[in-house]
Amino acid sequence: MSRSRKTRSSSKSNAATLFNRYVWLVDTIYRAGRITFEEINERWQRSSLNETGEELPLKTFHNHKNAIQQMFDINIECNRKGGYLYYIEHAEDMERGGVRTWLLNTFAVNHLINESHHLKRRILFEEIPSGQRFLTQIIEAMRDNRTLEMSYQSFWNETAHTFEVAPYCVKVFRQRWYVLACSTSDDRLRIYALDRIRELRTSEHLFVLPEDFDPQAYFVDSLGVVVDGNCKPERVRVRVSGIQRQYLRTLPLHASQQETEITDNSSVFEFYLRPTFDFEQELLTHAANTDGQIEVLQPQWLREEMRQVGRNLVEAHITVGREQ
Repeated sequence: MSRSRKTRSSSKSNAATLFNRYVWLVDTIYRAGRITFEEINERWQRSSLNETGEELPLKTFHNHKNAIQQMFDINIECNRKGGYLYYIEHAEDMERGGVRTWLLNTFAVNHLINESHHLKRRILFEEIPSGQRFLTQIIEAMRDNRTLEMSYQSFWNETAHTFEVAPYCVKVFRQRWYVLACSTSDDRLRIYALDRIRELRTSEHLFVLPEDFDPQAYFVDSLGVVVDGNCKPERVRVRVSGIQRQYLRTLPLHASQQETEITDNSSVFEFYLRPTFDFEQELLTHAANTDGQIEVLQPQWLREEMRQVGRNLVEAHITVGREQ
């Protein structure tokens, strides 16, 4: 191996080591709540990342702390009056989710698995096939504000079409990655599934992301990735009975979900969102559970629509039964 290649390999290894140390430090302080430097040092000496069991120099600790602020936008503060206890500033922001939490949780779990090699085959994850091929290229284009030339074939078209888009943000939903992009031909925002992209090329054309564009606000009234301008956000009330209530309580369908009425046998859940077809599909998925029932109370048009879907399913079942 040439000296330059060895140097590059060593540089990548050092960068990965530092990154893992940053994640370890944030995870350690976050889980502790408040912790002294001495306690951090003790845990570092026992960490699998520390193969030699050496102590953590105070200067190195502060260097890591500064790097974490720049890389993750996470501030590690010190309460000097309370005994020099270190803590994560605004830790509640991390608990609300977002990319920082996702990154930290991913690497923290990965680190824990690496510490317990014998558990690797006993920890199973869901695969996201659409993220394998184009996600990195799209994120790089977002970083550099470059447009993408995309060859895309939706499920409704027999052939692929090629066009140029400006990638605004990416989102994962139901094991699929999506990119929200602005078409350079008509300036309209559209959502594209990465598993339907046939070819992708990063162009030399630059674009300017609008200063007032807020990805979270764009999807705030949507269950997933469908933002239909013809379907306005409105109040939806759903009665859920049986054990199915527990599923909604522990994993809300939408951020606006509230349980407004509770009886021994049922609860009423309220939402404020766009009741698009993906929301209807989600209700049908829960309704298919034999341990509970779901009834749309409001709005009336959605109640009638879901009732008709139920009738269609029953008729289809009867037809299939007769054919058999």
